[in-house]
Amino acid sequence: MRLTRTFAATFLLAIAACSQSGPEAAASAATKQAAVHPVSGLPVVPLTVTSDGKTHTFQVEVAKTEAEQAKGLMFRTELGPDEGMIFPKDPPERSAFWMRNTVIPLDIIFIGTDHRILNIAANAVPYDETPLPSTGITSGVLELAGGRAAELGIKPGDKVKW
Repeated sequence: MRLTRTFAATFLLAIAACSQSGPEAAASAATKQAAVHPVSGLPVVPLTVTSDGKTHTFQVEVAKTEAEQAKGLMFRTELGPDEGMIFPKDPPERSAFWMRNTVIPLDIIFIGTDHRILNIAANAVPYDETPLPSTGITSGVLELAGGRAAELGIKPGDKVKW
């Protein structure tokens, strides 16, 4: 009889666990993973920048392919204060960005292989085709609304996670 009670208790616990992580939890997880930007259609993920003990969180579009990276934020007329775009570099490389067909000013933040900010091209001028280079090898480049990095005190050496 003792074995039967133990089996029954284990069975009921297993059913309870399944009901908490069943279809609703799976649907919720799928919704979080399926977040896409309404304009670009690119996936949107959280990104944090830790600066002087403060963590700033952004929702960023992920431009992975060569075509997505070539287009970037071209032709966009607005970018929210906590929005941006990340350009992962795999393999890491020296990077240079320009503002061709980019309507709004941007802060272009170059991220090193240690996920620390190398340098920032602040308030890059719309439509300017002058290359804005990284100071070293990048694992990613982050674009935020122009002036946002200075507003939040984001600077070289700060840690970036996405």
